[in-house]
Amino acid sequence: MMKRFMEFLVCLGCFFMLQFVDGVARAEEPKTKKPSPDQVLEMLAEGNKRFSSGKPTYPHTGAVRCKQAGREDQADHAIATVIACSDSRVPVELIFDTGVMDIFTIRVAGNVCDTDEIGSIEYGLAHVHTPVFVMLGHTQCGAVTAVTHALQGHGKPMERNIPQLVDNIIPAVKKAMSAHADLRGDAIIPHAIRENVWQGIEDLFMKSPITRDLVKAGSVKIVGGIYDVGSGKVNWLPAKKVQEILEKVEASPDKETEVFAAY
Repeated sequence: MMKRFMEFLVCLGCFFMLQFVDGVARAEEPKTKKPSPDQVLEMLAEGNKRFSSGKPTYPHTGAVRCKQAGREDQADHAIATVIACSDSRVPVELIFDTGVMDIFTIRVAGNVCDTDEIGSIEYGLAHVHTPVFVMLGHTQCGAVTAVTHALQGHGKPMERNIPQLVDNIIPAVKKAMSAHADLRGDAIIPHAIRENVWQGIEDLFMKSPITRDLVKAGSVKIVGGIYDVGSGKVNWLPAKKVQEILEKVEASPDKETEVFAAY
């Protein structure tokens, strides 16, 4: 009798575990239909236009939205994943005139894409289901400036953990210096900032098979932009370049191919 009772408890436990797992799987799909990638990009552009012209509406910033956030899943609301620099002059939600639960934001010095950042981006795209990913650089970037100065031979000493943080920027600065060999000193920095946006997208594609798959399926659109800290405007970079980078990565034998982690 006891044996049958124990078997019953095991079966009951398995039933509830299956229900739980099934519930988690269902919860990962957004309950509401989100705008298309192109619609999201238009929303972000319009929001930035309001912000930079001094006419923001500050949507989704009140107590009602906060209460909603306490009850609902961000996956039902967030429209974009954005990686930006930690610089205090780059307040992402304000730049796009958005509010609570609108943007899945990752911020790191130099807006670099290394393991932690790429994992966060994958979560934003595959679990929060944002239709758009924005790689956002900015003018006067201190991280890009520091790397540029170091490569030019007049950099300042860096604290012990900073070199590993900004080493992703080195290829971008070298590309800018090679493409603009006629420029000297700080004149190269704006070009390096632009190259750093492209480098971040390439690093993301190289290390994230799921991101490549979502882009190829048309579920996600990736764009690059540079925020002007003096005007408040986001200058969007050519979409064609993103496709070129994706094609380059797809042809690379060094790209990661396993979508899921091995445990």
